[in-house]
Amino acid sequence: MTQRQIPKWNELKPLLRPKPITLSPTDRRLEKALTIGDLRRIAKRRTPRSVFDYTDGAAEAEISLRRARQLFHGIEFEPSVLRNVADVDTSTTMLGQSSALPFAFAPTGFTRMMNHEGERAVVRVAQRFGIPYALSTMGTTSIEDVAAAAPEARKWFQLYVWNDRAAGEDLVKRAEAAGYEALVLTVDVPVAGARLRDVRNGFTIPPTLTAKTVLDAAMHPAWWINLLTTEPLTFASLNAWEGTVAELINALFDPTMTVADLEWLRSIWHGPLIVKGIQTVADAQRIVDAGADAIVLSNHGGRQLDRAPVPLRLLPDVKAAVGDHTEVYVDTGITNGADIVAATALGADACLVGRAYLYGLMAGGERGVARAIEILSTEIRRTMQLLGTRTVDELQPAHVRLP
Repeated sequence: MTQRQIPKWNELKPLLRPKPITLSPTDRRLEKALTIGDLRRIAKRRTPRSVFDYTDGAAEAEISLRRARQLFHGIEFEPSVLRNVADVDTSTTMLGQSSALPFAFAPTGFTRMMNHEGERAVVRVAQRFGIPYALSTMGTTSIEDVAAAAPEARKWFQLYVWNDRAAGEDLVKRAEAAGYEALVLTVDVPVAGARLRDVRNGFTIPPTLTAKTVLDAAMHPAWWINLLTTEPLTFASLNAWEGTVAELINALFDPTMTVADLEWLRSIWHGPLIVKGIQTVADAQRIVDAGADAIVLSNHGGRQLDRAPVPLRLLPDVKAAVGDHTEVYVDTGITNGADIVAATALGADACLVGRAYLYGLMAGGERGVARAIEILSTEIRRTMQLLGTRTVDELQPAHVRLP
């Protein structure tokens, strides 16, 4: 028979390790987030449905976004064992300058809608962690205020070409004067995609106070208090707008732009030019021949043309077509640091991450954005170690098998 005894205090004492009490409710929430999916679930609880759906949703049946995520999920890694991976370097080079991680924060519109701290919080985190941040034309903090919030950050400005070319030229000049390093021209929005969640939610900029939104306010009081008691929404590119996102895009953006217009853009912008929204090998070659310094394989996070090509699937063929003279970045569907490692192994010079940090922003403001980057960087480092690689340059196509 098993003999039992009363445990002695000196035997129990090593087992009693009470967890330190975290006083901040925001920090308590974020401590529980181990993945970007965890941040998404917190964000969904804390944010009005229409705002969360604007961030989380995609176009029409959301097939493009779903396919992008499924492709990342279906990747099979091929690790090499018995390698010395005690020290791992996650840094890489983007546009000739060092980035501490192989990704940048993508441009996102209406960021102060997700959380009142908005773009200032995001650019401060980018500065702290040593990665680039791209401010959107449709951002809700001015070009100059973002620059002032993080003077040492690597800042890019994302441009949509407007019907009013003079207004677009003014934005470019303001970005240059404020010290922005690169211009990101988005080319996959000649007209607005059909984002049906926004239509069903009656989502407008800013939110319209209706019976539905007042009821929602009762369920998310902190978000509404922050919106109504902080500075009114301002935009990087216009003073105000009253209407839907689709109406704004169709009213302001120029659907007549062609590759020939890149010459006009080059005449007013003298720094690196990134062209975002490439979805075919032929277009990649055309844009590179027209003088782009980098291209982004992107279907706008699935928010424009549904059933568009999956950017990751295009990557090997695009790299073979354009060679090493032009940097190639990838976005859409990235929810894990392992996704970034896989894309880099398949030839991407870096990735752009959007929703992942917005979930963090909605979950906990600036601290939530920092938590998102901590999660991604930990996943990147661990995946590289388990693959047997010590540097980003050691990642090769042989490490990844696409389904």
